Amino acid sequence: MKKTEMQGIYREKRQIFTENLKSSKGFKVYNEKIVKQNNKEYRSWNPYRSKLASAILNGLEINIRKNFKVLYLGAATGTTVSHISDIIEDGTVYAVEMSPIAMKKLLEVSKKRKNIIPILANANHPDKYCNIVPHVDFVYQDISQKNQADIFISNISKYLKRDGYGILMVKARSIDVSLKPKDVYDHVCSKIIESGLKVLNIVNLNPFEKDHAAIFVEF
Repeated sequence: MKKTEMQGIYREKRQIFTENLKSSKGFKVYNEKIVKQNNKEYRSWNPYRSKLASAILNGLEINIRKNFKVLYLGAATGTTVSHISDIIEDGTVYAVEMSPIAMKKLLEVSKKRKNIIPILANANHPDKYCNIVPHVDFVYQDISQKNQADIFISNISKYLKRDGYGILMVKARSIDVSLKPKDVYDHVCSKIIESGLKVLNIVNLNPFEKDHAAIFVEF
């Protein structure tokens, strides 16, 4: 297993892995492969199940440190959340999800991973969880809504520390099916820049996800 330059992420050919939390040894979140080496467990990170994994395999470079506080918007059942949980072993993931069905699975994941705080809430209303979420080092969003850029910007404005980072997973077809995906990405980037954020990188998620891109920003 070869360690990448990114904190907590390991590579083996075209596969990436995260080291399983000690409190979660032997526990699978989504039937991922577990590899054991030198008395450590590594969980395979499936790019077809996680947009962050696909972005990293397509060249996105991020630096999420082990003590980071992360606000995750659109946590779903916890697939990507669990890998971020591995990486920030001494930090905390504040995982916001509005679906009660998905939340049931996320709660099960959080029982094994004490650095995940599941929050049943609508990310359109960031004030609703201000009594739980502090200022964070990183904001990650994966939400299929037309106003996904506005949700991202409003949550960053409220919760992200200065010099912090964020990733918005843009679903072009959820915003405007009449436009080419690249035109949608350009429009979203313009809106992000107008809000005062700096766009550091845009990574297309093909072939893992069609008409999706990761926009990496700095506050």
